[in-house]
Parts: sequence; structure tokens; C-alpha cells
Amino acid sequence: MTGLFETDVQAIKNHVLAEVAKLAYADELTVENVLKIPKEVSPDGSKPTMRCCIYKERAITEERIQVAMGNNINAQHEDAIVQVLPIACDECPADGIKVTETCRGCLAHRCLNACPKDAIHFDEKTRRAVIDKTKCIDCGRCAEACSYNAIVRHVRPCVRACVPGALTIDRETQKATINEDKCISCGHCVYQCPFGAVVDKSFITDVIRMIRGSEGNSKYHVYAIIAPAIAAQYDHVKDVTLEKVVTGIKELGFHTVIEAAWGADMTAYLESKELMEKAPEMGYLTSSCCPAFVNYINKSFPKVVPHVSHNLSPMAQIGKILKKMDPGCKCVFVGPCIAKKTEIQRENVEGVIDSVITFEELQALFTAKEIELDKLEPSVLDNASYFGRIFARTGGVSEAVAQAYKERGDDFVANPMVCNGISECKTALMRAQVGKLPNNFIEGMCCPNGCIGGPACLNHLPKDAAEITKYGKTAAEQTITDAISVIREYEGV
Repeated sequence: MTGLFETDVQAIKNHVLAEVAKLAYADELTVENVLKIPKEVSPDGSKPTMRCCIYKERAITEERIQVAMGNNINAQHEDAIVQVLPIACDECPADGIKVTETCRGCLAHRCLNACPKDAIHFDEKTRRAVIDKTKCIDCGRCAEACSYNAIVRHVRPCVRACVPGALTIDRETQKATINEDKCISCGHCVYQCPFGAVVDKSFITDVIRMIRGSEGNSKYHVYAIIAPAIAAQYDHVKDVTLEKVVTGIKELGFHTVIEAAWGADMTAYLESKELMEKAPEMGYLTSSCCPAFVNYINKSFPKVVPHVSHNLSPMAQIGKILKKMDPGCKCVFVGPCIAKKTEIQRENVEGVIDSVITFEELQALFTAKEIELDKLEPSVLDNASYFGRIFARTGGVSEAVAQAYKERGDDFVANPMVCNGISECKTALMRAQVGKLPNNFIEGMCCPNGCIGGPACLNHLPKDAAEITKYGKTAAEQTITDAISVIREYEGV
């Protein structure tokens, strides 16, 4: 399939993950075989794709393999999901204030006079401004003062992507470093790093171990709980439909495929009840379906923590119900979200979802098993309603909650602040923390456009939101009430 990935970084990641997956499926994941993978990725005689030579590329691949096998590389904490590969982080120019060739060496010297640390002088030969980095504090006043816009602030893509300020550049090594006390595992730095030096730890081998251990789902059933954002992953690939992807997932060894959107229907129903009960007294509630958003609140906005909805996310909600319906089963979430890998570590989710893989990792499994999606027969996917499926896009949660009130005949009115991306989440949470929020509900989605903008999507196309709406309209169930009729007894509602 051509045009599958948005970047070459994803293609390289896919190659490494697929080679690891092949060995895991064959139960041949030995040290000897693992050591052969770098040569598979960068064969003798091949030209380097991103680095100075294939030998450095092989060294980087060795670190990628470790992360693909669920090991830590340079992580502060054992449970860290987002990590930096030190050997791969060496191509970006240093951050900071720089003078460009646009500098005319003008007579006004506004930049020099604006600098509070006397860090600027003018070269006698070139007449251009020069910044003494030993004195510069990167305040940016010189850039603001320059009439020619000749002084600029360079910020690495990974740093720019990290709104919580968890990722910084070490001044001595000039390599990215992650502060786990601030990191919310949103994965934006993973997606934005042009050299793939920031990565997410994979549990792909654990999932394969579960599948193999089920002995063809005879000992226990392994369910794939798939995020509704899957509808926008393969629409740009010729002859590949969502229904064929569902068939492909089953061929990987899963018992069947369940929509996380089915859990979203239940979450919307329960969250609407909680909002109606608590908002009049507490003032407002926040959604709890985006794990990066919840992580952000827990780490940076302590006063908002009591206002987070106590309901489980759609992933955990349907996993909890599946565990009740089929005791002993294994549940694997498949989606665009890296932060979901941290969510399953939470006390209220642990044991409900057994593992998480991303859409990138799902495709690596297809690659490993040589499954050609375009040649498969379609399978039906019809658990959820339209409202559960649109959880994948910004505004979908609020729309579903409003629908739940309508179906129950409640006259309560939700007044949501819909946050599209982490910057809008930050603004809403800052207002909430100081008591300046005019709304009674915050829908927090840390990724742009919602889950369809997740860092582990295969692509980020402009039409993705429309694809989710289109997907929602194909739902067999027309209402939330209809969708949850089969499973609501397991929640006692």
C-alpha cells in the first residue's frame, strides 16, 4: 500500500516494530535474532537515509528495538512511556536567540540598547550584531526591538510541541530531556520530532504473547477494542475500507473487534447524570475520556482535580463490561493515543484493559503477518451509536452528553467549553482554577481536532473530522439508549 504513512519516520518505525513482531509471533525473540534486525533495516551497501552512515543508523535502530520490546531508554521512571533516544537526538540546531544575515548593522542599535545583560556587540568587519551566549538569557528583547526582524528565536519542534513544559534541551549536551513530573504523555513531541528521536514505549510483544497464549482463543478470548478514529486511518488508501481493517484485525489472532465507541455511549449516559447531579453544587465538571487531559490536570492544576468526572473513559468502560460478560478474557485497546498507555496504569483501570497499542503498532502487526488489507473480505462493525462514534472528534463528547439528556427527558442544560487541542485546554483550566470559568462543563481534548489528531495516527488529513461524522452516520443504533440496552445491566443503570 503506497502513501500509507505521513512521514518517513513512521515508515522506519514500522519496519523496526514489524521485525520485532515477526520474531514474537514465531516465538523466536532471542538475543541472537534481535541483533540481526539492524542489518535488516540498514543492509550492507545501502545508503543512509537520515544520518551520516548506516552504522549510526544501525546504532539508532538498536535503541528503537529496545523501546519496541517495552524496555526503557534514558527514562527517569520505570513507567515512563515517552522517551528520548540520546544517540538519535543530535541533528537539530541549538535553541535560542540568533542573529540572521538580514542584520544590516544599522546605526540605531536598538537591539544592543534593549539587551539587559550587555550580551550584544557589533563586529567591526561585518558591522552585524553578535550575541555572546555566555551572557544571553534568551529573553527575546533584542528580537522585539530589531526593525528588520533580523534576530529570531529558534525553538526545536519537540520543545514547541510541549505545552506543559516537560521537554527541555540540556544546555551541555544539547539533547532533549523529559521531566516526568510534568510530562502528560500526550505524545505531541513524538509526532513533531523530525528525526524520530522522541519515541513511545511499545507493548506490542505483550499483545502478541497474549494472542499466542490464548491458543487460538480456546483458553481465553482476546478482544481488540478499537477507537472510532480508525475510520479516518485508511480512507486515503485505495481499496481499503474500515470493514476490511476489521477483518485484518481478526486475522492477527484477536477473537473479535469491539468498538470503544460502545463504551463512549455508556460514558455519555453516565457523565450526563453526574454533571446534572454535581454541577449545581460544584460549579463545573471536566470530561475524563482524554487521558492526557486528565494527566495535565493532575500534574499542573491541583484545584481542578475534584472536578474531573469520576466516570471511566470509553476504553475502560467497555473493557470493564467485557470483563464481566466474559470472565478471564483479555482486552487490548487500539487507538491513536500514546497517553492511553499511561491510563491503564491507573488504579481504577488496572486489570480492566490488559494492554494498549497504537494505530502505528497495529499496522506493524499487519506488516509482520503480511496481511494485505485491500484483498480481504469485509466484516461488520456495529456496536455503537452515532453519538458514541463522534467522541473521536472535538465537540463529540459534548454533543453526546446533550443527546443523553434529550433521550431521558431531562431539562438540565449543559454549557460546555469545548477545547480543541492542548493550548485551549490550558486556557480553560487556568480560568477554572481561578474561578473564572463561565461554563459548567469542560470537554478537554489535548490533540488538535480530537482523537483524530492523535500522535500515533497514520496520517493527519484535513478531512478526518468529516470521515468520523460519516462513520457515525453508518451506525446501526440510532440512539444512545438503543446502543447501551444490551450492556447497561452490567452497570446497574
